[in-house]
Amino acid sequence: MTKGRLEAFTDGVVAILITIMILDLRVPHGADLAALRPVLPHFLIYVLSFIFLGIYWSNHHHMFHAVHHVTGAILWANLHLLFWLSLVPLVTGWIGENGSAATPTAAYGVVLLCCAIAYTLLQTVIIRHEPHAVLASAVGSDLKAKVSLALYLAAVPLAFVNPAISDAIYGAVALTWLVPDRRIESRLDRHEHDAELPARKS
Repeated sequence: MTKGRLEAFTDGVVAILITIMILDLRVPHGADLAALRPVLPHFLIYVLSFIFLGIYWSNHHHMFHAVHHVTGAILWANLHLLFWLSLVPLVTGWIGENGSAATPTAAYGVVLLCCAIAYTLLQTVIIRHEPHAVLASAVGSDLKAKVSLALYLAAVPLAFVNPAISDAIYGAVALTWLVPDRRIESRLDRHEHDAELPARKS
């Protein structure tokens, strides 16, 4: 099975989720800067959620660039990831309506945690299907993903201590992933370069 349809479907879902979030933003009531104050918290959480969706979309693109064939298990693992991503607009709106309250902030962390677990599961399923592919060697121990999972786990209970701490953790994790992960891309470039060498010699 080819991967084109899966990638197109994923791109469409992510685009819809971003559209839902932007439509949920409230228009300021007034023409001065003071009118921005009531909508600023909602806007800031929108920016953070947009960044997270962008990170998943970008890394998903790079990951499937290294995939040759798609199996049923990969399809379902991808749908599992999309399910948790589809909840991002919900928790984004919840925080936007209630500010940095403890329960919405913790729920936001739970969704981010489940998104990260789902992405790791999808990655694992792909590597099991293609253990000798570029993806397996590029991912390695995936320390950054493990640290991110640990930070999400810490942020959820910390939301009931001080939501600002959890917000800072979410922002810090986003910053670490903001620069696209070039491990897969670098491995692919090296692999394609090595494949071209015999052809040039012949």
